[in-house]
Amino acid sequence: MKKAILLGVNIDHSATLRQARYRGYESSCGKMVEPDPVAIALAAEQAGADGITVHLREDRRHIQERDVLRLRESLHTRMNLEMAPTPEMVKFALTLKPDSVCLVPERREEISTEGGLDAAAKIAALTPIVAAFSQQGIAASLFIDPDQKQIDAAATIGAPFVELHTGAYANAYYDNEARAREFRRLCKAAEAAANVAIKTNAGHGINYVNISEVVEIPHLHELNIGHSILCRALMFGIDEAVREMKARMREGFSLAPRP
Repeated sequence: MKKAILLGVNIDHSATLRQARYRGYESSCGKMVEPDPVAIALAAEQAGADGITVHLREDRRHIQERDVLRLRESLHTRMNLEMAPTPEMVKFALTLKPDSVCLVPERREEISTEGGLDAAAKIAALTPIVAAFSQQGIAASLFIDPDQKQIDAAATIGAPFVELHTGAYANAYYDNEARAREFRRLCKAAEAAANVAIKTNAGHGINYVNISEVVEIPHLHELNIGHSILCRALMFGIDEAVREMKARMREGFSLAPRP
């Protein structure tokens, strides 16, 4: 029987909504300030989320330090901290001690993380960072494009996890030829990671339609999904949004046919 894939819920964009109204306000929660990302995270856990993911960005466009500290004290499952591999963020994460970190590229002009980390070009810089986290019992993942050279780099660096960037696949979903090509890339990368004893997570652009095919990627450990779940939560609530995604992960149900 195929092992169940875990669901990490990324709550960043609940904070985006808050910051649109209350950026610069004296408090990040309480009184009239809403929504509260911590309350949303706890509700997601109650609905079945296996972990909560947040990305503390350099420009603090959504999640704030206080959110992260409150989450660390409040979560019942696991905290996964997405972060740029900068000295500031490494120091913060080593003090925070989340359950896991995911090292991602970061550009201020991007709306969301738009591509994988070029681990192959940053082996010397990333190796001591991953080692420092490992020494503190923090599992480190590299957010990479599904390419063999990036898998090889992750193995050289000593990363126990990679998170495959599924954005190209998601963007190509309604172009059958391109979609099939991108899906093969993801499968091949996951196989390559398994061959060197690296666990595979995946994320970016995964939604309630493409999830049925995404779960067919071999060796998946966890999916990190944010935007689609929070969009559905606006209509039906976070409880229904998380439960429905978990159901579709289990059942492989899709509203669209496969090519």
